[in-house]
Amino acid sequence: MIRARGWLWAVQLAVAGAVVALVAGSLARNWTAFRAVHVALAVRPALLAAAVLAVCATYAVQIEAWRRILAGWRQRIGFGAAARIWSLANLGRYLPGKVWSVAGLVLLARRAGVDAAPAAASAFAAQAVTLGAGAAVAAAVTPQATSPWRLAGAALAAVGTVAALSWAPTARRLGRLAGAATPLEPLPALSVLASAALAALAWLGYGVAFWLLARGLVGGAGLPLATATGVFAVGYLLGWLALFAPGGVGVRELVLIGLLAPSLGGGGAVALTVASRLLLTALEAAAALVTLPLRHRPQESPRASS
Repeated sequence: MIRARGWLWAVQLAVAGAVVALVAGSLARNWTAFRAVHVALAVRPALLAAAVLAVCATYAVQIEAWRRILAGWRQRIGFGAAARIWSLANLGRYLPGKVWSVAGLVLLARRAGVDAAPAAASAFAAQAVTLGAGAAVAAAVTPQATSPWRLAGAALAAVGTVAALSWAPTARRLGRLAGAATPLEPLPALSVLASAALAALAWLGYGVAFWLLARGLVGGAGLPLATATGVFAVGYLLGWLALFAPGGVGVRELVLIGLLAPSLGGGGAVALTVASRLLLTALEAAAALVTLPLRHRPQESPRASS
């Protein structure tokens, strides 16, 4: 048993080291690219600080959206512990492949006392709800930004996934695959709606942060708030759907630069895109560090009372 725990710690340290190296490399590359951009910047520290606060508030909303899904399966976990799990798992996006953040969320949730089936199902349901909400927001605020068929397909896939989780036979089958002691109940529609509303609010928060960053860095006079929100959502979603790109690196940047150039010009589009990547990467790493001590307290049961 002791030897198994030693191997577990060794694996965790190796994964943590790989994530730190990838995040540091991403920051270094983007900082070099940012310094190489030749554009007149109009730096406004107050607006940049507001962008940071908007991103932090968005993280809080996303964490609560995941907690609402867990609550639908009668799993209760404190916000601090949920923030720790979500922030650490979020760094898994920088590892090659798209499964590490989901796997990390499931593993950390299990270690906090969440039942196996709800932990696994909530990770996939949260991703599906976030994808669907992002597609809906992008289609609503900037319908011309990308193909409506692509956005409709993403939203349909997300709705289908959550609908399957809300269907009793699928829920029971998933519970058996996860080795649940009792059948997994269907996800209540109210939990899905609450999580979807919070996910949509989070996308709007990201859009506000992106718009504030534009105004605080390159002036952003030609970038309306609605356009900033939709462009960011489209770039983020297409980067997420690119299975070969860890953290959507490269794909998101190409999409954002192409969509921003008509409003900000080539130099402004590149500057804002790289600055956005720098800001989000730094804040994702900071969130993991800040929430690291917030462990689940043993006296708090992860199962909500009936």
